[in-house]
Amino acid sequence: MDCTHSKEALIRRLKKVEGQVKGIQKMLNEDKGCLDLLVQVAAARAAINRVGTLIIMNHTRKCLSEVPLTEEQEKAVEELVDVLAKFTK
Repeated sequence: MDCTHSKEALIRRLKKVEGQVKGIQKMLNEDKGCLDLLVQVAAARAAINRVGTLIIMNHTRKCLSEVPLTEEQEKAVEELVDVLAKFTK
């Protein structure tokens, strides 16, 4: 992973997600309210979606960096990556 987001940065994000999930488990064991649980589940899901988006972005940029693109094509790729990122939020 040699693009915008390093392997180490993605692993840090995944460890945060892991902490969120453990927190949700703890909340369940402590019989916390459903609303509070759902908020935390939504946050964890958003975080894992962000990791996936970053991996897609890295993959797209890496694969296409091996293909000569015009400036217009590069702009279109960046726009596509941005749209994907917004869609998965």
